[in-house]
Amino acid sequence: MIMFQASTILRDTRLDKDLSVDEVSKKTKIPQKYINALEAGDCPNYPQEPYCSLFVRDYAKFLGLNSHEVLSIFRRDYYQKQKKSKTSKFTQVGLTPQFTFFVGIIISVLAFTAYLTNEYLKFNRPPELKVAWPESSLSLGTSYRLDGSTDPESTIRVNDDLVLVDNQGKFSKTIDVNQPQLQITIESKSPAGKTTTQQRTLTAN
Repeated sequence: MIMFQASTILRDTRLDKDLSVDEVSKKTKIPQKYINALEAGDCPNYPQEPYCSLFVRDYAKFLGLNSHEVLSIFRRDYYQKQKKSKTSKFTQVGLTPQFTFFVGIIISVLAFTAYLTNEYLKFNRPPELKVAWPESSLSLGTSYRLDGSTDPESTIRVNDDLVLVDNQGKFSKTIDVNQPQLQITIESKSPAGKTTTQQRTLTAN
């Protein structure tokens, strides 16, 4: 279905009647610049309301058209153009290099802030500490390898003995089972001085 525009209807009807813009202007008292704007659909150069609607109605009536129908079509066209213009302006603002650069700066600042916050919290929280404690009693007179893991930057002490931590945070310590009960204390200490401690009493028989 073809959707006619008021501007096209007015212009084509005038041309069919072999009338010039100057003739129409003199007979309708509508300034030529407004006739040209109405025929071109040039919204920025339309007269202000209520004159715009009055000019469209009088122009259509002069051409022998149904002025109410033409005015209704004109208002539809005008609304659609205004809506499209607002959407276009919004799109242009959103796609300008300045806007894109500004958004990029904000995202970078937020990302950097989140990184610093995460590093701060990570630096000031107690380190994680996981220990593979034996599930049953040990045999007296033997040795037991105690394994565990912590944050790679932390230091480990087992009963005050410093234990090496590898770059994955893993550590191990050989425990001599030389008494029926062994008190084992493992302490992980972060660079910020935060500590996590686990303590168990191991039995031997």
